[in-house]
Amino acid sequence: MNRKVAEEIVLLISIFKWFVLATVVGAVIGASTSFFLFLLDYATKSVDNYSYGFSLLPLAFFLSSLITKLAPEARGHGTEKVIEAVHRRAGRIKPMVVPIKILTTVITLAAGGSAGKEGPCAQIGAGLSSTVSDWLHLTNVDRKKLVICGISAGFASVFGTPIAGAIFGIEVLFVGAMMYDVLLPSFIAGVVSYQVSSSLGVQYFYHPIAFVPDFSELLFIKVFVSGILFGLCSLFLIEAMLLFKHISSNIKIWGPLKAALAGVVLILLTFGLSQDYLGLGLDTIEGALEGEKVVWWGFAAKVLFTSITLTFGGSGGIVTPIFFIGATFGSLVGSIMGVDPATFAAIGMVALLSGAANTPIAASILAVELFGSSIAPYAATACVASFLMTGHRSVYPSQVFAIMKSGSFRKHIGKEVEEMEAEFKMRRGSLISTVLSYIKKRVKWL
Repeated sequence: MNRKVAEEIVLLISIFKWFVLATVVGAVIGASTSFFLFLLDYATKSVDNYSYGFSLLPLAFFLSSLITKLAPEARGHGTEKVIEAVHRRAGRIKPMVVPIKILTTVITLAAGGSAGKEGPCAQIGAGLSSTVSDWLHLTNVDRKKLVICGISAGFASVFGTPIAGAIFGIEVLFVGAMMYDVLLPSFIAGVVSYQVSSSLGVQYFYHPIAFVPDFSELLFIKVFVSGILFGLCSLFLIEAMLLFKHISSNIKIWGPLKAALAGVVLILLTFGLSQDYLGLGLDTIEGALEGEKVVWWGFAAKVLFTSITLTFGGSGGIVTPIFFIGATFGSLVGSIMGVDPATFAAIGMVALLSGAANTPIAASILAVELFGSSIAPYAATACVASFLMTGHRSVYPSQVFAIMKSGSFRKHIGKEVEEMEAEFKMRRGSLISTVLSYIKKRVKWL
């Protein structure tokens, strides 16, 4: 009896402790995220006053690449570095990362770099949580939990989706598992962060889908097939990011100069294609959700602009570009299948996130928070199909496998996506070498 009472007291103290910690962290991150979003909005509007503001891209990329030398963890799209810190350094993140990430992201996005704003917010949340952990002298286990709360709070406050944000923070770390011991504090941090940022005047994007087709067997099959297509589109994005990362690493010149040249390339692409693929691209996303016609290759153009931005020195997140790619590709799929393009644009937004980030549960909940409950069954089906179709790849190479999507790869459980990808490359290289050797022998024999 005494042991039972003692256990309940310990659990009560633990719950109260994490309620306080998560509330404090959520409030701090909500205020910090609001500051970042207001600063970003001001800088973007200032540059937008000029017709050819995107001509600043070479200078913006140069400065972003140069400034991140002070904190290399601030490079790229943010969330990836946070996942890496949780798995490899018990959540330790240098305090300098936060201001550097804010500054470089504002510079990149204001000039028109194709990136998002959630990665910086996740990194802001995780960095501040790590700093609070230092002040409180928390253990490594508690530090990791608090940093995960920071990821959740950052995601919740940037998109105005507290439930999806909380789930995203604990689902994005592993492929196929969630840390349930962090579930309560993540929810608290996400809700508090969202409430604080809302009270400070941050405006959020909501778009309830006015028309969702009635359920039918044919429609359900089309949704399922679209989920597979969204998974393939996710693979296209992931492989494009890897390709441009490889290209960037093989260009042996000073980093800031290389970034500036990438900015010039984006200017040329903009003149050749359109300004629609610069920046966040929110107008195009909203247009697709309204059922407006989008060019069929729009998703591929956004993949190109985003890959160049994030691998050649630009700074920012990747989720907003994923939304753009998913919405435009979804509109295309809907048009081809003869169903409402707006509905499939909404499904595409969340399904592509599910496939690219391996977060089917967070993406399904996000659909409800952004578009309403009527789309939930279709969105969830497409999200799971996309998640499975992407295979063992991710836009976050530091994710750790808790399950494998095929029983043939069970020995890889516990490895990071990056490790498995490297092993697959070695196997592909060995197979190609074997085939070429065989062909040479046959040719010589003939």
